[in-house]
Amino acid sequence: MIPVILSGGSGTRLWPYSRSQYPKQFLPLVGDNTMLQDTVLRLDGIANLSSPWVICNENHRFMVAEQLRACDRQPAGIVLEPVGRNTAPAIALAALAILASGDDSVVLVLPADHDIQDLTAFHATVSVAEAQAEAGRLVTFGVVPTAPETGYGYIRRSQPVDNPLGEVFQVMQFVEKPTVDVAERYIGTGEYYWNSGMFMFKPSRYIEELEKFNPEMVAVCREAFAKAEVDLDFTRIDRASFEACPDDSIDYAVMEKTDSAVVVPLSAEWSDLGSWSALWDVSDKDKHGNTTRGDVITYETNNCYIQADRKLIATVGVDDLVIVDTDDALMVASKDQVQDVKAIVGELKSQQRSEASTHRKVYRPWGYYDSIDFGERFQVKRIVVRPGAELSLQMHHHRAEHWVVVSGTAVVVNGDNEIMLTENQSTYIPIGQKHQLKNPGAIALELIEVQSGSYLGEDDIVRFKDLYGRA
Repeated sequence: MIPVILSGGSGTRLWPYSRSQYPKQFLPLVGDNTMLQDTVLRLDGIANLSSPWVICNENHRFMVAEQLRACDRQPAGIVLEPVGRNTAPAIALAALAILASGDDSVVLVLPADHDIQDLTAFHATVSVAEAQAEAGRLVTFGVVPTAPETGYGYIRRSQPVDNPLGEVFQVMQFVEKPTVDVAERYIGTGEYYWNSGMFMFKPSRYIEELEKFNPEMVAVCREAFAKAEVDLDFTRIDRASFEACPDDSIDYAVMEKTDSAVVVPLSAEWSDLGSWSALWDVSDKDKHGNTTRGDVITYETNNCYIQADRKLIATVGVDDLVIVDTDDALMVASKDQVQDVKAIVGELKSQQRSEASTHRKVYRPWGYYDSIDFGERFQVKRIVVRPGAELSLQMHHHRAEHWVVVSGTAVVVNGDNEIMLTENQSTYIPIGQKHQLKNPGAIALELIEVQSGSYLGEDDIVRFKDLYGRA
């Protein structure tokens, strides 16, 4: 069995903690591991499992590779989508990559941002589904509902399928997110499950069914994959071809139309953590029903989710709130309206504000930088470079930079000179000068960068050489 991890989501409903450039699958929402790491680690114990394939946004490729390395998991490959086109094309690219490797084993498709608490039940359900997938069926996992949830789509079952390992049903219908009244009616019938977004089938069967119902999508995916470039673990899908791909989910493109779809009930304490209230549901709480993370003091406060990343949060006499404080944003919401957080993200985008997509701390393949302060013609950053890592050889048209080493050792290319700097030493880089920063040491390099000039945007970078293949 081959795991295929879908890691292309943007997680806007968990703003401001989750943002498009660093979305929820890369964050430790429940426990110490990130959601991506938990998705891979929860597969431990499933028999005859191959290394996972991961499908992700091209901008997230180094985060995927680093997080898998950190939990000691080597991917079979990381397929990079140049643009998002929903789940049906993403899974098609994974299927084509696996078939190109000469394999047609059953694939288990898993979103990277789910929480599953009962691993024993999850593994048992996977075993039930595997037999169906081996027989050529397209399996979807339907979560046995515990409440009339309006944030999920539903799957309606029909006739049972003969299977000695456990319950399996033919799929009658996929339905959109319902109102509360409709959701209560669904649950009352006992015929509906939450749509988990998890699937299992053979790659060849998926491509066969997708070609039957959406041949244009398959043709575009084949062309984009044929023109892909392989770079270490990364398969870079051709942008020009893939941009023409129809945008559609696997539910609409295949599962609603095929006569080979079956649903396997899953009862394993599952959540897609699609909102702050969902995260509150699965998190530990104090005797007043509060979940607190960071430096938080509460008084006469009940049933709240409070997260403090940088400063003390104190609450008095409030109930049913979500309060999330990050480096550059504070969000306060009623717990029963957290689905509307995405409206705030939409407003930020309309105002072209960076808080919609990026955090103050921005991760790069070499480490990260934290924007400490900025003004009309200056910006101050704290830069941390991993041991053995390096920034690209680059220059800027509009800004000069002054680097001061705080700790560690830096090798700096500054024009025609290469110098070594240690703690409390500095260098000045004029506008238009080629320069590069390297960490040759065994510990992290930390420095303060002061930028000055008429334009300080990240797009004022001309790269001449880059270890990580960035343009």
